[in-house]
Amino acid sequence: MELEGKVAIITGGTRGIGKAIVMDLAAQGTDIALNYRKSADLAQEHAETIRGMGRRALVVQADVSSFDDAQVMVQKVLEELGQVDILVNNAGMNWDGVVWKMTEEQWDRVISVDLKGTFNYTRAVTPVFREQGSGKIINITSINGLRGKFGQTNYSAAKAGVIGFTKACARELGRYSVNVNAVAPGLIETEMVKEAPEKVREMALAEIVLGRLGLPEEVAYVVTFLCTEKARHITGQVIQVDGGQYI
Repeated sequence: MELEGKVAIITGGTRGIGKAIVMDLAAQGTDIALNYRKSADLAQEHAETIRGMGRRALVVQADVSSFDDAQVMVQKVLEELGQVDILVNNAGMNWDGVVWKMTEEQWDRVISVDLKGTFNYTRAVTPVFREQGSGKIINITSINGLRGKFGQTNYSAAKAGVIGFTKACARELGRYSVNVNAVAPGLIETEMVKEAPEKVREMALAEIVLGRLGLPEEVAYVVTFLCTEKARHITGQVIQVDGGQYI
């Protein structure tokens, strides 16, 4: 297995793309730490699945928008799993609205989860990565951070911020042999997307040159590759997994 003996922290790992990343990394030998804010039962269920695969699993209640929670979680991982080698900043949310109707609460909440949450966990792990002279950070952004999306000024701004943050961190951490990359999915067949109005799905499909929605596992495979030594000379990049939705 490619990642035998590694320890990964994955935020937002209970559903959708995050769950797929958790399971694929575990399948490649990685011990997993995942956070939850409210879904304790679901997080524990995933942990049992991971343990059934012969890997260690740690579940921590932590709000990604909290700087202190991130610090506490990383410390717990070090104490209970002994190391941290990989960070996947996957947690995110959207709260849509056109800019002339968007509330301050809508703006602040999306920015605090999607962008500040990425900073919080990166800030918590980078002292460890610098000291050990290695580490992999993968930030989940979106094609809407590259192109902008009607009705998603907050989400597009946050995800564009993640891209700039990724590139700056890659420059700062490269001297410590830490790789920092971003993965930008298009519309992916998650539970939330399955419940979306048919018109929304049809509009997205019309943009995708491969003619189908992506699967969570297809994003996870790219993330896992970026965590391996095969990707050791890749940093500061944004890799789209969108079936050609945005070219």
